[in-house]
Amino acid sequence: MICIEIPGTGPVNIQNVIFDYNGTIAADGRLLDGVGPAMNRLAHRLDFHVVTADTFGSVRAQLEGVKAEVVLISNQEQDQKKLDVLKHIGPETTMAVGNGVNDALMLKHARLGVAVLGEEGMALPALMSADVMIRHILDLFAFFENPKRLIATLRN
Repeated sequence: MICIEIPGTGPVNIQNVIFDYNGTIAADGRLLDGVGPAMNRLAHRLDFHVVTADTFGSVRAQLEGVKAEVVLISNQEQDQKKLDVLKHIGPETTMAVGNGVNDALMLKHARLGVAVLGEEGMALPALMSADVMIRHILDLFAFFENPKRLIATLRN
């Protein structure tokens, strides 16, 4: 678990991180450079979950050797299915990370929602549902390695 004290908000305790796959930690079905090692470095403190419909059929091969649970969902009602996974894991200790319309519900209901502006862009509903927007997924891992970045963004 990672605990971050945010002035004006109080403590934020994160045990789980749920990632969308394509557009968030992958582009065109390929895991982005640096993501796997970053997840493995933090796996002793956080539980990682990747929730995807696996458009390219590559998620399991791409995440081989990465300490993350892969949750496959069907193409129908992806937003609701991602929210269901969040509810099952526990939204109060979970950070959700995504970029698409189908990520907006989990971003909104997680303890912290992070929208990622990556190579595939970001949908406006994802941005409007998130607490924070980052320009690249590796910026997220920098929050965990240097929590003062997140504090500076979210303090009141």
